[in-house]
Amino acid sequence: MSMRWQLLLSKKRLWHTSTDTTQQRSAFQRDFDRIIFSSALRRMQDKTQVFPLSKIDYVRTRLTHSLESSSVGRSLGTLIGEQIIQRHQLKAYYASDFGDICAAACLAHDIGNPPFGHLGENAIRDWAKYKPIGQQHIEKLTPSEQADFLHFEGNAQGFRVLTRLQNPDNKGGLQLTCATLASFTKYPREAHLGSLKLTGVSTKKQGFTLQDKPSFEWVAKEVGLLRRDKPQAVWSRHPLAFLVEAADDICYHIIDIEDGFRLGCLSLEEVESLFLANLNNPQQYTQKLQQIKGKKEKVEFLRAKVINETVKHVVDCFLDNENAILKGQFDQPLMSQLPNHQALDALIQVANQKIYNRSEVLEIDAVGFRIISELLDQFVFALDDVAEKGQQSQALSQIICQMLPRQFIGDNAMMPEENAYLRLLKLTDFIAGMTDSYALSLYKKLTGMSL
Repeated sequence: MSMRWQLLLSKKRLWHTSTDTTQQRSAFQRDFDRIIFSSALRRMQDKTQVFPLSKIDYVRTRLTHSLESSSVGRSLGTLIGEQIIQRHQLKAYYASDFGDICAAACLAHDIGNPPFGHLGENAIRDWAKYKPIGQQHIEKLTPSEQADFLHFEGNAQGFRVLTRLQNPDNKGGLQLTCATLASFTKYPREAHLGSLKLTGVSTKKQGFTLQDKPSFEWVAKEVGLLRRDKPQAVWSRHPLAFLVEAADDICYHIIDIEDGFRLGCLSLEEVESLFLANLNNPQQYTQKLQQIKGKKEKVEFLRAKVINETVKHVVDCFLDNENAILKGQFDQPLMSQLPNHQALDALIQVANQKIYNRSEVLEIDAVGFRIISELLDQFVFALDDVAEKGQQSQALSQIICQMLPRQFIGDNAMMPEENAYLRLLKLTDFIAGMTDSYALSLYKKLTGMSL
């Protein structure tokens, strides 16, 4: 059994039975436009990429990282689309369709990340596992419900943002095409797998919550993903999801080194050595480097060359493995299969040693961890109090509940959601949607540190 490109490139929108026939812009261009004008994307300008709450405006945020990933994703998709169209005689599609799908999915790939980067994900998980109030709430839920919090994942939260939280009055949220939503979902499985053991990069994490399982099942059926297990909601990846992952990997492998240089974590000599090791013929760039006077400009030049060469390697790797990918038999990051993967891995090793573990990063990370944990404590107590006692609840609980936007309370804006799972899910929606600065500001207000 094999996936078919005619289905994989479905223009149908989530929960719509008809195909998008707008002529002025393709369905996939409209996906990109809907994402780029969303408030959830704008909030990413104040969400951590590597350096939390940075005072230096040069340093990349989640937004700039996503824009750069989207640019790389468009290049990857377009280059591969040209070859796929010829191989499979796809007369109804253009190479730009592949590029637009990848660009839209890459643009949104971090849209569900909570404040303070991956630390925010860990803070929510640890709150559910170790904090007494978190444990008390988790114990009341079913195993499938518990898994959404014990293994909280920004990718699954991103699917919620795209299909439910952004434009919440629309069924299907932004109502993106199934091709884009499937390509966005790098981990097409539910959180709770029971005793099922799976291998492969696509099963490392979950891609949707229990509440959103019907939405992804609809998407998977529409684009023809291969189901890997009947009882559990697990599928093989959409082929273009490998390109979305590769675009993200290219940007953080290479560009974090550039940011580290600008912040003084790495010397020019170190960066030149790392980047030149990732080029097939580094000698051809020596003369050009000598002509470039500025250190910053030298690094930017090499960064562009490394990205360009890596894109070519990824395209070749994808095309070489296309048949196995369509059959669900290939399940590894494309970057791990490249001829220069060891040199690329060296970039991450150096970043771990000299950038990610800097004291100023770790200090703010520790504060961010406490902020998210405290916000969860404060809001979950208030929501429980009001849900159980109504007007007889504590005055402070009622005040805190009123600080929540309506969509994060329940169908009745005056009363929290009765169902304990949905109540906690809406709260994590609220917390995950915060920017770094807003989370810090709200924490200070709730703890009395500032007004």
